[in-house]
Amino acid sequence: MKRKLLTSLLGAAGLLSASMAGAQVSGNVIKIGVLNDQSGLYADLGGPGSVVAAKLAVEDFLKTSKTKPKIEVISADHQNKPDVGSSVARKWYDSEGVDVIVDVPTSSVALAVNEVAREKGKAFLDSGAASSDLTGKACSPTTVHWPYDTWMLANGTGSAVVKSGGDTWYFLTADYAFGHALERDTSEVVKAAGGKIVGGVKVPLNTQDFSSFLLQAQASKAKIVGLANAGGDTINSIKQASEFGIVASGQKLAGLLVFLSDVHGLGLQRAQGLQITTPFYWDLNDGTRAWTKRFAAANSGKYPTMVHAGVYAETLHYLKAVEAAGSDDGLKAVSKMKELPTDDPLFGKGQVRVDGRKVHPVYLVEVKKPSESKGPYDYYKVLQTIPADKAFRPLKDGGCPLVK
Repeated sequence: MKRKLLTSLLGAAGLLSASMAGAQVSGNVIKIGVLNDQSGLYADLGGPGSVVAAKLAVEDFLKTSKTKPKIEVISADHQNKPDVGSSVARKWYDSEGVDVIVDVPTSSVALAVNEVAREKGKAFLDSGAASSDLTGKACSPTTVHWPYDTWMLANGTGSAVVKSGGDTWYFLTADYAFGHALERDTSEVVKAAGGKIVGGVKVPLNTQDFSSFLLQAQASKAKIVGLANAGGDTINSIKQASEFGIVASGQKLAGLLVFLSDVHGLGLQRAQGLQITTPFYWDLNDGTRAWTKRFAAANSGKYPTMVHAGVYAETLHYLKAVEAAGSDDGLKAVSKMKELPTDDPLFGKGQVRVDGRKVHPVYLVEVKKPSESKGPYDYYKVLQTIPADKAFRPLKDGGCPLVK
């Protein structure tokens, strides 16, 4: 009888514990805000697809959750403007009950949202921005940076290009925080490998006509024209470089940040031979293929980029952390994200470091020739796997104040 009574009391205590955990969820709902470019040059690499990815993460979390909390996903367009992004973030955090903001491409916007999240003590999970400063000098105890960054890209693609003989570089750089960081990090890699930077030009975001910039790159006689841009800017610069005969004349293009959506937009005829560093490709294994099938079905048949994969994985891990911590408080949730090992079907097992950097293996891939592609989005062949401990900047070198 005593044993039955004790069992009953323990069961009641467990229910009470779960109820108390739920009570620490603000507003009795976990509210996720997807903030990104919904209609501009970065819409294909993130945009509505990131909302799909976040909802898939919620769906998968609820399948195994013990507490089954109420979860909502909302979205907004930051128009690639820091003032718009920070304004939405403040409104969401202050008056709309948003607990965590995810995605946020465009590094200038991400850095602005990072500061708002720090000020409010709210969680911010970045998938779309690239600046390595998010886990460097601008690191925050409430921010996690998931799939990639400029240090990773530079040490992947940049290093591979230099090793293959591309030892003189001229940069076409998107003129904002992301482009500046990518040129900086790649320049360091090129010079460390014995290469030389012969020049560069800053190009306004969302430029349609690259002719004058490409002519300067052509006149530089550099072996490599480094494209420190992304999305629509990358597509336009590669298309117009082909029209100017830059590759035909002997120079090579190095796309330092190229997404699957960019290759799709360019077509294999133009994109073939590009070497790209990516932490995710839909055709890596059974897990990535199965998830991609679900994603494409909910995203008008479009396949996921590494940004979409990052949104899914970071959202899933955040929800696990909130349940484990019994709270959606930003500091507590992100602290628990760093404490718990990560495990998902897209990136496998890994960890979030104290600086907020999520580490995992990355892949150096090459875009296939049209004759090598066997079906829709069959674009990459893997040349090299870079292990997690080599793929990202060493913890001691980032300058993050959280690292002691």
